[in-house]
Amino acid sequence: MSTINELVFLHQVAAPCHLAILAESIGLKTRIVKHASELELDLDKGHRSFCLIAQKGAALDNKGIPLLASRLVPHIPVALYQVERNSLDQESAMLLGIRGLLFTDQRMDLMLTGLRKMVADELWYDRTLLSKMFRRVVQKLDGQNDMPADTVAMLQALTSRERTIIQFVSSGARNKEIAHRLCISEHTVKAHISSIFRKTQSRNRVELLRWAQTYQTHFEFCS
Repeated sequence: MSTINELVFLHQVAAPCHLAILAESIGLKTRIVKHASELELDLDKGHRSFCLIAQKGAALDNKGIPLLASRLVPHIPVALYQVERNSLDQESAMLLGIRGLLFTDQRMDLMLTGLRKMVADELWYDRTLLSKMFRRVVQKLDGQNDMPADTVAMLQALTSRERTIIQFVSSGARNKEIAHRLCISEHTVKAHISSIFRKTQSRNRVELLRWAQTYQTHFEFCS
């Protein structure tokens, strides 16, 4: 709690933001903004905010995740609210770095509990999903014991940003789209991709795609 100044709700629909009102009623400092530019201004000023983005009314990617979330996750803690069940790939959201999901059909007391947990640096996802992801981590670690040392070293050499870019490339995103979603320049994207090609011993995107398909379950969790 001490590291977060306030909860910032990106609320782009005309209806009142009831969750923000409830959060304020239990002592959490809140602010509601309607435009992404206001959030980016906060980042420039170094505000220590926790951002909640409404799925409703937002531009979404093919996983049901607001495009803005992908841009903000590297810079600020992000969670999603007003999420419709079965409209979003929860596993992809977790791997992206989103702290939790608050669904439209949840009771308000559970939503407030989720807010408290996430502000306290805990994840807020269904227990079933958390258990599944934990098992995958364990399986990946066990599998590394059977992998050649040079392959393990290759996986561990990739930075978190490079692994994110590999996922974007694997989904068919071009450099311009990747730059937009990560709030970086196309030149920086090209530099990252050159580094990725070198580390994965890939000569082009086709070879990188084959590499990613082979090692996807490993590099997603590589520390």
